[in-house]
Amino acid sequence: MAIPAAPHPESWVEIRPEGLYITPGDFYVDPVRPVDHAVVTHGHADHARPGHKKVLATNATLEIMQVRYGDGSGDTKQVLDYGESQRIGEVTVTMAPAGHVLGSAQIILDYKGSRLVVSGDYKRRHDPTCAGFEVVPCDVFVTEATFGLPVFRHPPVDREVDRLFQSMRLYPERCHVIGAYALGKAQRVISHIRAGGYDAPIYIHGALKNLCDLYGRHGVALGDLRPATIRGDDKMTKDDFRGQIVLAPPGAIQDRWSRRLPDPVVCLASGWMTVRQRAKQRGVELPLVMSDHADWDELCQTFEDVDAPEIWVTHGREEAIVHHCQLHGRRARALALIGFEDEAE
Repeated sequence: MAIPAAPHPESWVEIRPEGLYITPGDFYVDPVRPVDHAVVTHGHADHARPGHKKVLATNATLEIMQVRYGDGSGDTKQVLDYGESQRIGEVTVTMAPAGHVLGSAQIILDYKGSRLVVSGDYKRRHDPTCAGFEVVPCDVFVTEATFGLPVFRHPPVDREVDRLFQSMRLYPERCHVIGAYALGKAQRVISHIRAGGYDAPIYIHGALKNLCDLYGRHGVALGDLRPATIRGDDKMTKDDFRGQIVLAPPGAIQDRWSRRLPDPVVCLASGWMTVRQRAKQRGVELPLVMSDHADWDELCQTFEDVDAPEIWVTHGREEAIVHHCQLHGRRARALALIGFEDEAE
């Protein structure tokens, strides 16, 4: 008697307005609208939305959602950490590290001998603030393509930190204010600065405090962090910030908040800083190319590593990735999911 072939994921995964729907489990992965049952890859706002009735994610991701959404973080929350599995309907769900931010996970879905891996957002480089990406062989690999063009080849992070230190030596009388996304990027920037030997206080915008504190509770040492306030209890004056490093959300470096600092050197830590025009448009004097997403080479290497015969692309530069995969003998398709953003990178 012949053994029936494993069902192709196309037969048990649907693209709906809410997002990626897993039919034999009756749940969504990273839905963009409130749903009854959501499995969430990580805590960034375009993947972890408020208002779901039931949320399954890693413990760190659930804590991030609690910090950000409070009562809106899910009526019922269930922890599934790396290496753990749970049966939902007819689907076995397992979590593996994605290397993107604290708690970020690839969602491994096994159904009747067929395996689909939804990577969420990921990167392949060392990041002291989160678990590194784990290669999981599969039948279909669902990838992002935020930097899915050959022009995006990110330099070593150490080189960018050295450029920051060089600028500080060149302009000791100025304050260096770094725009960094509140979840993941800010903590990574701080960690790499510390790894470069900088042990002085680093000043942070109030919008970064809660997530920096959360990282600290998860064992990520960020050193001496202080509030970047001119008229706080510490009674710091504007001149006290000369020669210092200040971190703030990207939006804050362009408004009146940053103008309180002494002649700031405006920096922005982002993979998009490869594009000089973007840096110029945002008034960035020192662009720091530091990304929490895989660049072109890392994306292509990942497809080889997971050795999936088929690649699905969720968001980003979909056409280039599809073309590359087809040239290398892999089937590929763009899912054209809506609601995912890349500007905050």
